[in-house]
Amino acid sequence: MIKDLTKGNSLKLVLLFSIPVLIGNVFQQLYQLADIFIVGRLLGENALAAVGASAPIYFTFLIIAFSFTGGLTAVTAQRFGAGDYEGVRRSVTHSIRAGLTLSVVLTLLLVVTLKRLMDILHVPAAIYEDSYNFIMILGLAMVLIVAFNLLSGFIRALGDSKTPLYFLIFSSVLNIIFNLVLIKYAGLGVIGSAVGTVIAITISVVCCIIYIKRNYPLLRLKKEDWAYNPAFMREHLNIAVPMSVQFSILALSIMVMQAVCNSFGEKIIVGFTIALRIEQLATQPLMAIGLAMATFVAQNYGAGKLSRIRDAVKKTCLTSFVLSLLMSAVMFFFGSHIIGSFLDHPDPFIVEIGISYLSISIMFYFFLGMIFIFKNTLQSMGKPLYPVLSGVIELCIRFFAAVWLASKIGYQGIYYASPLAWLGGALVVIFGYYHNVYMVRESDLKKEYRALHKKIRAAGAAAE
Repeated sequence: MIKDLTKGNSLKLVLLFSIPVLIGNVFQQLYQLADIFIVGRLLGENALAAVGASAPIYFTFLIIAFSFTGGLTAVTAQRFGAGDYEGVRRSVTHSIRAGLTLSVVLTLLLVVTLKRLMDILHVPAAIYEDSYNFIMILGLAMVLIVAFNLLSGFIRALGDSKTPLYFLIFSSVLNIIFNLVLIKYAGLGVIGSAVGTVIAITISVVCCIIYIKRNYPLLRLKKEDWAYNPAFMREHLNIAVPMSVQFSILALSIMVMQAVCNSFGEKIIVGFTIALRIEQLATQPLMAIGLAMATFVAQNYGAGKLSRIRDAVKKTCLTSFVLSLLMSAVMFFFGSHIIGSFLDHPDPFIVEIGISYLSISIMFYFFLGMIFIFKNTLQSMGKPLYPVLSGVIELCIRFFAAVWLASKIGYQGIYYASPLAWLGGALVVIFGYYHNVYMVRESDLKKEYRALHKKIRAAGAAAE
């Protein structure tokens, strides 16, 4: 259902919008956990290590696609907030062009660089072939991944976070079913997990397109909507490119961590793989609030309502703090039991690796929540400088902790990489928010947006 987020209680709107996003993210994480659960249980430690050892490569390409499409659809949400429905449709067509171009570039880049990237990550020889095949199959389906994120983003831009949830649940269930069938009954091994994911997302994309055509008249494109406007495309890219750069920096820092982790052998890889996936699930409520803020801020920025943005930021920060404490408690009391459940015969050393990392990272979840809120707020207003700087700081801190500390105290040094990076990154975007948003007058913000909109209109008229 289409929802206008420029009216009503800001915290209530953000939380209600975030609940379907949270459930969807949890399902997405659950099917990723199901992947390694199925692989670990049915194929053993080496197969699980094969999935985890090169996972940051796929994560890098995936997060670039996710952040880029999120930047594109932020403009769609701005146009919807401004009541410019023709602009909404033109944003969709420009986003489709940009998304298709991105998917082709990422696919070609993966094909050309995959072996080199795996060598950089020091993927052990015993699991090299399975790791390569797993990532290559997923990478060749990049156009489908971009399409699914783009379609979901268009729907969320209109204030509807429930429909993308339904499609994500549908895709997750299909993924688990196909993985079980292809691994357990077809005997495809690790490759079966990748193939199952591709089949599931293909079906989901087709169903999503059909549903949008039938149920969203606002997104039914006309011939004139496909007219290309260079200035309008630049507006999309001015948000999408910095977002993808920022997240690619983050992904690069995680690749550095994984390369160091891989150098310590398969058991260390398994312990970190399980712990990181559990952590990703535990921090989903924080991410969901951040993603909800992206749409909320974009719509209210388009409507020129800065006071609502400030109010939502203040209230969601407090909410994020409470959620951080809750998630930390869950990880503290149940983390070791959850880690052990991923293997048929859990090695005590593997469980120790996972719980040692989680016991440190849980103390910094609040700072991760601040990153989600402030980054999404700044990006949705087209102010990418501090989010990008935050990503650079995170990269530097992770590199220092993973490389320098690991050289001094062993694999335990990796425990501190993400927590310290969250602290440094959060301080940067909090400062950026107060500099770019909190100290700005609402009248100035309205003038800024109207001037940009007028400039794009003029450029489009000149092109015609």
